[in-house]
Amino acid sequence: MSLDSTLIVHHLNDSRSQRILWLLEELEVPYEIKKYQRNADMTAPKELVDVNPLGTAPVITDRGVTLAESGAIVEYIIDKYGGSKALPPDSGKVDNLFFTHYAEGSLMPLLVNKLIFSMIPDRAPFILRPILRGVFNSLDSALINPRLKTQADYIEKHLSKCGDWFAGGQGPTSADYMMSFALEAWANRSLDMLGPKSVEYVKRIQARRWRKAVNTNMQNPLFEPLDLEFK
Repeated sequence: MSLDSTLIVHHLNDSRSQRILWLLEELEVPYEIKKYQRNADMTAPKELVDVNPLGTAPVITDRGVTLAESGAIVEYIIDKYGGSKALPPDSGKVDNLFFTHYAEGSLMPLLVNKLIFSMIPDRAPFILRPILRGVFNSLDSALINPRLKTQADYIEKHLSKCGDWFAGGQGPTSADYMMSFALEAWANRSLDMLGPKSVEYVKRIQARRWRKAVNTNMQNPLFEPLDLEFK
C-alpha cells in the first residue's frame, strides 16, 4: 500500500502520539509512522512545521486531510474508521463526552505546569538553582498539588463506579484514548497521588496495549508500556 493511501501519524519525540497509535491498533486501521526529533531548544524541526505550521504533534495526514490536536484526531478516526467500535453505551455517552475533553482541558494543563515547575530550576544558572528550586517547590505545593488532589479524587470516584472504562461498556472509547496518556504520565512522575482504581486502570490499559501489539506482531517501540514502578 502506498503512503498516499495510508494514514500517516507524524510523531514528534516527547509528544502525545501514544494515544493515536493505540486507537489505530484497536480499530485495525493501516498506518505509517513518520518520526521527528525536537531541536535542541525543544521546538519542532522544519520538516514537521512543513506539515503543521503550529509545530505540534501528533499530526495525521489521511488522503488529503491534515489534522492536529489529539482530541480532534481521536474523534476523526473513530468517526471515519470506527464503525461500531469505540462507541460508548447510551448510559455512558455523557461521561464519554466529558472525559474526552476533560483530559486536555482540565487535567493536562495542571500536569504540564507541574512538569515545568520541576524543569525551570534545573535549567537556570547553577548559582540560582537552590533558590529557584525552593520557590517552585513552594508554588507546586501551594498551587498545583491541591488542585491535582481534587482531580485525583474525582477520577478515583468515577473509576470506582464506572467499571473498567471511563464510559462504562465493554471496551475503550474516546474518553479512554484521551485519558490514557494523562494518567500514565501522572503515574510515571507522581504515582503516590493516584488512588488504587486509577493505578489499576493504568495497568489495565498498558496490558491491553501490549497484548494488542504482540498479537499483531507490532514492532513499534512507541507502543511499548511505560516503565512504571508501581508501589
